[in-house]
Parts: sequence; C-alpha cells; structure tokens
Amino acid sequence: MKTIKIQYILTLSFVIMSALCFGQQKDNENSTDSNIKIRHLEDTIGFPQYKWQMDSILSRIAAEDKVSTSEISKAVICPHDDYAYAAGLYKKTLSSIKAKTIVLVGVAHRARNFELKDKIIFGSFKEWQTPYGTIKISPLRDRMLSLIPDSTYIVHNEMMQLEHSLEAITPFLQQKNKSVEIIPILVPYNSFEDMDTFSEVIALALADLMKETNMNYGEDLAVVISSDAIHYGNEGWGSSNLAPFGVDSLGTAQAYEKDLDIIKNFLTEEISKEGISNFNKITVKEENYMEYNWTWCGRYSIPFGVLMANKLNLLLHREPLQGSLVDYRSSIHNKHIRVDDLGMGTTAPAKNTHWVGYAGIKYR
Repeated sequence: MKTIKIQYILTLSFVIMSALCFGQQKDNENSTDSNIKIRHLEDTIGFPQYKWQMDSILSRIAAEDKVSTSEISKAVICPHDDYAYAAGLYKKTLSSIKAKTIVLVGVAHRARNFELKDKIIFGSFKEWQTPYGTIKISPLRDRMLSLIPDSTYIVHNEMMQLEHSLEAITPFLQQKNKSVEIIPILVPYNSFEDMDTFSEVIALALADLMKETNMNYGEDLAVVISSDAIHYGNEGWGSSNLAPFGVDSLGTAQAYEKDLDIIKNFLTEEISKEGISNFNKITVKEENYMEYNWTWCGRYSIPFGVLMANKLNLLLHREPLQGSLVDYRSSIHNKHIRVDDLGMGTTAPAKNTHWVGYAGIKYR
C-alpha cells in the first residue's frame, strides 16, 4: 500500500509539474506571439477591406487621375477621407511616390481620449492588415527608436489601431509596390516648438540610417503626410459651427479660396520653417495649441511632417524642398465614385452645410 501511495504521489507530482511547465511554456509562447502583432483594419465603410473592392475602386477612378509619371517625389501630402469622395486624388498624389520604404505621418483624431499630447506616437505592430493581405513595418522603425530620446515619443498601440488616417493610404502604396514597407507615425496635440524639435530629432536619425544603408531620398525612402483640408459647415460637427463665411454658395467659395491661399502661401514653392510656422498659426489658436483656428485635421501632421521631410533634405542635400500643388478638391466640388454596390459607403455627408476639402501636394 505504501509503495502504491508513493507511486501515486510521484505520478501526481509529475502531472502537476508537467502542467506547470506546459502552462509556463504556453505563457511564453503567448508572450512571443504578442510581439508578432498585426494591426487590423479600422474603417471598413469609407475604405475597402477586400482586394476585389480595392480593384473595383481603382477601375472607377477617372483616367486623368491614373496617368503614370516618371517624376519622383521625396514627400507628399495626401488626403484620407472616404474613397467615394477622394480616391482619385489619392491615386494622382501618390503617383510620384516610388520608394520602397515610406515614413507615414498621420493624424491622431482620438488623442484626447487617451490624453496624448506633447509627443509623437509609434506602435509596436509588426504588420498592418490591408485589402491585399498585410503590409510590413520597416525594420528601420525600431532602429530609429533606439536612436531618439524617450522624451520624444510614446508607443501606443490602441491609438495606432483606432486611427484611420494612415490605413487609408496603404492600399494605394501596396497596389503600386507589393514589397513596400512603412514606418507609421501619429502626431497628436503638440506646440509648434515641440514639433520643430521632434522633427529635427527624427530627421537626424533617419539621415544617419539612410547613410548607413545607402538609401536615397525619394528613390528608396519617402515621406507621405496624411491630412484632409478644411472641415466646413454648420451641421454634423457636434455643437460647433465651422462656417465662418456662411453656408451659401458665396460662403463656400470663400472657404475654398482661403484653403488655396494657405496652400500657395505656406505649403508650396520653397519650404521654410517660417512658412510652416505661419501655417500652424492659421490652423491652431495662438493661446491654446489644442484648439482649432482654421479646421484642417492635419494641423499637427503637416507641420511635423513637412518640417521633418524638409530637414531630411537639408541634411542629405543641403537645400530645402520645393512643393507644388497636385490638385485641390472637396467632397462637394468633385464627382463622387460609386461605392454602395461594393458594400462600402461614406462616413459623413457631402453638402454645403457639411463638407471637407482635400489637398494633394508633392515635394522634390
């Protein structure tokens, strides 16, 4: 009986130890798996989730927006609104982006939900889901993070997952180049001084990595900045009235022209810190940089992104970028692409009381 009890105890101990070891092994596997993260699609209404949807969108884009070009841009500003409204301008704007590695600079629409400000945001995802499968995160991201101070950035996967302004652009990049890789960055509430400092830090790190890996600006690495232009109207913007000129045809025309003036005066031709600073002063309130003045959602992504792209060019080529307008459109001034038969739709109305402007700008 004693022998049986001893055998029983030994057997039970073995089972328990095996279970514990298996459990520990499983935990370790889960820990490893957690590092192989995929960012999933967030907006499956305004943007496609399947390859056939994306292919259909591309087939419906006007021929003049699909003209190929041999021109190579080092950076662009591209919209991120619903494909029904802006897909043609995506295609036209991104046509001169040829690089395999793309630094994607986006908006952090829900930064207030997480009290994110005064830093730039990265994720730790290894891949992003797209209609074409997945798109890889460039290994340069983690190497770059090892070079910049912790005070510059925060890794926040939840914010990166919820934000749609970059996932809108990835299918167009991947459709052109199946091996494209991205470095996603989000820019929440930041003062101009911080954006100037952070863009310098990132530009220096990128310049060092590009020199080390023999990458050419434009040919091998490019910057794509995500931003929609004016958000205008007196309906559907919460409790805000975003129509200082009114919502009749005259007021709409004034808003449209003001956007074109902003682009001409600050975001095109020779890029300078002074010009980007003036763009910042127009789009955010001087007394509170967390509040809109003129409602471009890229009021942070553009200053940070253009400053970074320009500083990178100064570091590598000792000259500022030159910007030119690809086109300016809006959700009420250009023809829409039909998407309802594709299981897609729009996330907001397009009418005089609620519309959005789109700027496509390229930099060489």
